[in-house]
Amino acid sequence: MPMPHRTFAEVAKRRLVGKDGSERVATIRALLGELPGYRNGPYADLRKWLEAELDRTRVRAKVVHRDSLQVRREGAAQVALVGPPNAGKSSLLQALSDIQIKTGDYAFTTLRPVPALTRIGGVLVQLVEIPGLIEGAHEDRGGGRALLGVLRNADAIVYCQDAGGAPAALDVVRREVAAAGIEKRAILALTKADELPDADLERAVDQWADSWHAVESVVAVSVLDDESLDRLRDAIWGLTGLIRVRPRRGGRVDDEPFALPIGATVAELAERIHHDVAAACTGGRVWGPSARFEGQRVGREHVLADGDVAEVGTR
Repeated sequence: MPMPHRTFAEVAKRRLVGKDGSERVATIRALLGELPGYRNGPYADLRKWLEAELDRTRVRAKVVHRDSLQVRREGAAQVALVGPPNAGKSSLLQALSDIQIKTGDYAFTTLRPVPALTRIGGVLVQLVEIPGLIEGAHEDRGGGRALLGVLRNADAIVYCQDAGGAPAALDVVRREVAAAGIEKRAILALTKADELPDADLERAVDQWADSWHAVESVVAVSVLDDESLDRLRDAIWGLTGLIRVRPRRGGRVDDEPFALPIGATVAELAERIHHDVAAACTGGRVWGPSARFEGQRVGREHVLADGDVAEVGTR
């Protein structure tokens, strides 16, 4: 008996994460070989998707990019970590993901953008560490134009600043980002929070929050403190403009949620599950923040909220 089509789709996506070139081609071919040979229905749609992905991978392998720093997007959103040299970006990226990268107590440890995936509430989000920007980056000093190009393609920004460091270094980064005309939703992470007494840390958070209104929040974080890392993950999720909704089918709730745009409806969830489900959708039942009571029956246009569980009703 073949694997359920939605489960197969999720497995396929996970197996493709982080793979490029010949390795990605080989994985896609293996997945195509595992698919049932149906000519219609969801398995046929999966075959078309994999074949299209195979074509895209081959095209990417043939193209020579002028910007050698281009980062291929993965996950539901891409968020850039940017700040002055030695602001703790690499340590933070390592703590938020499973990636192993070189870190050091000296500037410019990282010389190229480093992508990594982190799971936030069940959804994969791509974080990209941008090497330390220096004055004149927008005029291509230190290869800054290519780095700013990666930043421009991100969905949001986490500015990183040593909690005990002087603001001047981050001011340089802020000016270079502004000079490049980049405006994104952003938060400020005050790193190495464990190195400051509580009173000094609280004062630093308040000072940054009072002086920099362009960021949505200021989060003190230490890679040694799991609770602070969780708070940072929550703040990063808030930047994505997405909600997490888990589908419920046959009385069982899926482990992995769908990432949907804020304002998404039951009908849009149905479309994400499969277009045949969307065509037959009559509404559904909802448990969670958007429901007035657990298991509320709702129509197709009911607006879902982050953390909802939704069961799509079909005719």
